[in-house]
Amino acid sequence: MKVIVIGCTHAGTAAIVNIKKEHKDAEVTVYERNNNISFLSCGIALNVGGVVPSTESLFYNSPEGLAALGVVTKMEHDVTHIDFENKKIEVKDLNTNEVTTDHYDKLVLTIGSWPIIPPLDGIDLGNIELCKNYNHAQVIIEKAKSAKKVVVIGAGYIGVELAEAFEMKGKDVTLIDAETRIMSKYLDEPFTTVAEKAFEEKGVKLALDQMVERFEGENGHVTKVITDKDSFEADLVVLCIGFKPNTTLVKDGLDTLPNGAILINEYMETSRKDVFAAGDCCVVRFNPAGEARYIPLATNAVRMGTLVAKNLVKPTLKYMGTQGTSGIKIYGYDIASTGMTEEVAKATTSKEVASVMVEDVYRPGFMPTNEKVMLKLVYDASSRVVLGGQILSKYDLTEMMNTLSVVIQNKMTVEELAMTDFFFQPHFNKPWGLLNQAALETL
Repeated sequence: MKVIVIGCTHAGTAAIVNIKKEHKDAEVTVYERNNNISFLSCGIALNVGGVVPSTESLFYNSPEGLAALGVVTKMEHDVTHIDFENKKIEVKDLNTNEVTTDHYDKLVLTIGSWPIIPPLDGIDLGNIELCKNYNHAQVIIEKAKSAKKVVVIGAGYIGVELAEAFEMKGKDVTLIDAETRIMSKYLDEPFTTVAEKAFEEKGVKLALDQMVERFEGENGHVTKVITDKDSFEADLVVLCIGFKPNTTLVKDGLDTLPNGAILINEYMETSRKDVFAAGDCCVVRFNPAGEARYIPLATNAVRMGTLVAKNLVKPTLKYMGTQGTSGIKIYGYDIASTGMTEEVAKATTSKEVASVMVEDVYRPGFMPTNEKVMLKLVYDASSRVVLGGQILSKYDLTEMMNTLSVVIQNKMTVEELAMTDFFFQPHFNKPWGLLNQAALETL
């Protein structure tokens, strides 16, 4: 069985490693545009801030590691065409420009995503950088050494983490976003208010509810970011607006969403026989909403890549969908969320959305130390099914959102969550767990 894998970050690496584990005799070839694989881009901000000193430590596999498994690793090779009817691909060697063809019995598309680049005046000026891969990380870190005024555009997780990292390195930082709140896709207002206050106390300028209109520069390098309401000096700009599926290669060849995300079934199969897809290039089933959505996350990618291997020969293990669970640490606050926020649920579904907020300490008052915690539960007022949750504290309670992810995945009601068995030990919690406590308040 000849297997070709196109693209090799999280989903691709997981697929390849597990294909060789499940099908030892399979002939596997991977084609990758870059000269590296498996780069954890979620660690870039930690690298910028000096928490993780080595960019190289953000890799968890290598071309050599795959080759040791018997995989033919073709780095710096760009697949330019796929003939789905005849199971052939056309490949260009980016070093020699030589074009060759290859064939497959099974094709795995793990071609990922790419940062959204707005078509604005001045976008091609020097020192306007993307934040996605190893090469981007190296460029950002090098240019940050001499930069004094840094503007980060986009206040999602990546932009927020970078803004904190640049501030920690002593930069004059501005964070711009078109939304009225930072991290608005992941957190409701009480939580973002706490995070915003932490940024402002550190001197980070928050330019929210502002649309970037153009960039100005001198001598080919950016000097100013112009929005619809203000302007900001900058000698380094990092774009963190979001990501889109990197699926131009399969346009018109596979069924996709309008944004290009490849449609797959619960076994990672695409609309073409013997063609699988996984990771940021395709849709996921978003369980809280009960529909397919585009949610590019490394956690989704590694699970989906593993499922490709399990289902390569015959449908064996179903995809369970995702809750979009995620976490972040901002200026000492441990924050996590899962499922839908109240705002997102009301805006994107027809459900009768309700919520409850708990503000408490995480363990009994008689303990010598304690920390405040905010926890929010979002649920369907009609069916009583849990839809989402958020938590924030200076004590790490983020694992509660992993627990709540299981609750959402299994369509549990607030009544069931209220009576779910959680342990009690004064070092860690209270007799009624915080998730129990929030659910009880809905009864």
